[in-house]
Amino acid sequence: MSEPLTVLAPVSGVVRAMADVPDPVFGGELVGPGLAIDPVRDGVVDAIAPIDGTIVKLHAHAFVVTADAQHSALVHLGLDTVQLGGAGFTLHAKEGDVVKAGDVVVSWNPAEVEAGGRSPMCPVVALDAKREQLTELVTAGADIRSGAALFEWS
Repeated sequence: MSEPLTVLAPVSGVVRAMADVPDPVFGGELVGPGLAIDPVRDGVVDAIAPIDGTIVKLHAHAFVVTADAQHSALVHLGLDTVQLGGAGFTLHAKEGDVVKAGDVVVSWNPAEVEAGGRSPMCPVVALDAKREQLTELVTAGADIRSGAALFEWS
């Protein structure tokens, strides 16, 4: 059996249960379980790769990093942010790039997203995983810094 994969927090903020994400797709864990982070409102912040792997999907507001055939992590920067068409987001990588956990992928401003009437909440999803495969390393309501261990995925 392989070692569990540690998934890092892509941004700093307050950890939230996925059920508390005000979006039925993420809140209902329809794409997979995970945790969410209510990010700090501290100007432009960097969103980092939560795992080592290859960026297989990159939009301004979301990205997926695949570690292997069983592990792909989705980071979604805010809710309904697809409607912004990339405005306010700066990409630092491209699809196909191999990244290390902690590499900066996108910069954005959560306070501006919120000022525009959208939630800056960031779901961090273990795509196609089962809830019982995850071990949460921090509890909902705790502060977390970008790059700290968020959950393990076996």
